[in-house]
Amino acid sequence: MALTDLPLDQLRSFRPDVAEPADFDDFWAHTLTESRALATAPTVEPVGTPITQLIIEDLTFSGFGGESIRAWITRPRVDGPLPTVVEYIGYGGGRGLPGERLQWAAAGYVHVLMDTRGQGAGWGSGGDTPDPHGSDGATPGFMTRGIRAPETYYYRRVFTDAVLLIDAVSRLDAVDGDRISVTGGSQGGGISLAAAALHPRVSAVMPDVPFLCHFRRSVQLTPDNPFVEIGRYLSVHRGAVDEVFETLSYFDGVNFARRITAPVLFSVALMDPIVLPSSVFAAFNHCASTDADIAVYEFNGHEGGQAVQWLRQTEWLAARV
Repeated sequence: MALTDLPLDQLRSFRPDVAEPADFDDFWAHTLTESRALATAPTVEPVGTPITQLIIEDLTFSGFGGESIRAWITRPRVDGPLPTVVEYIGYGGGRGLPGERLQWAAAGYVHVLMDTRGQGAGWGSGGDTPDPHGSDGATPGFMTRGIRAPETYYYRRVFTDAVLLIDAVSRLDAVDGDRISVTGGSQGGGISLAAAALHPRVSAVMPDVPFLCHFRRSVQLTPDNPFVEIGRYLSVHRGAVDEVFETLSYFDGVNFARRITAPVLFSVALMDPIVLPSSVFAAFNHCASTDADIAVYEFNGHEGGQAVQWLRQTEWLAARV
């Protein structure tokens, strides 16, 4: 692998002018209000598993449009309420099988892993949440579904699911509602930025190599999928460039980072061909938090820091929640 972007000294000062719609806040306030009006109480069911030292439960909650979304809850066998880590999944993956992700619960947290609607067939052990919305013609993948308007774009539904999951988690007896953190890698990192910006109960955010930031630069320069999907779409829909990037501005991690005031720990990998380091630094350098840090992995690709980063997160989070 080789460096895929600017030198680190330039990345640290990279603070580009990223387009932000004048009605960004109104759009998201209206979106969330509509879906919250349709929400029903979450349900939690026990799960049969050979794991005996942790409790694993199947959570169903109301997401965008009141639609049912699935998640796994994994938690210690101790009395609550406990600090909680909500995790969002990378592109193409699903929540998998119960008990696949035990680290956060083993470290003493309630861990909630959200299924990503319509995904779960790209890697891992599958997902359980459909996306019951059609789309006009789109490039294979999820990046261009409904991309001609913010109201129909796929990530409007996903980001709304992510925020309403925090509503649901806050209601659980095992959860300390004042100590809810969000995290995720790649797509999950981008989702965590949106959730942290849109929900006031998020007390800390840990986006790893976050996807979905600085769309214009990412689409123009990223050599690998998934950003390539958008470029491929625009190579066919040649007259839709302005319309598409107007839509994407409502979902750009840079614009969400501008609204994050909770403590935040980013990570970035300088040899990443899927998420350009400059797109990560664009969000980090625009972040409104006064307690913001970024872990840099100079010789890694999109895998980032993996277990090394998780250990860094546990130390960082313990000092804040």
